Amino acid sequence: MRIDKLLWYLRLAKTRVVAQALAEAGHIRLNGRRVDRAHQKVGPGDRLTLPHGQGVQVIELLTLPSRRGPAPEAQSCYLELDGAADFPLAAGESNTAAEGDLQP
Repeated sequence: MRIDKLLWYLRLAKTRVVAQALAEAGHIRLNGRRVDRAHQKVGPGDRLTLPHGQGVQVIELLTLPSRRGPAPEAQSCYLELDGAADFPLAAGESNTAAEGDLQP
């Protein structure tokens, strides 16, 4: 599936035109590599890094959606990895250790 269509189906972009612009501007990474074209192919198991507000959003695709359905249906197609302690590259430094656990 094309990355622009996927972003629109998953409701990560408001319109397909916005999704195309994000991809072509190079603001998205697919498995760590910069995406610079809207027709880049993606599939289950791929990891996407997207701009989101003032930060980034890291997701792993579980399945490809067949349509642009309701938000709960779209969210069931991916797993959010950002901020999780299991994924230290996506987690901020404050999530890797509790304040009281810091050693001098």
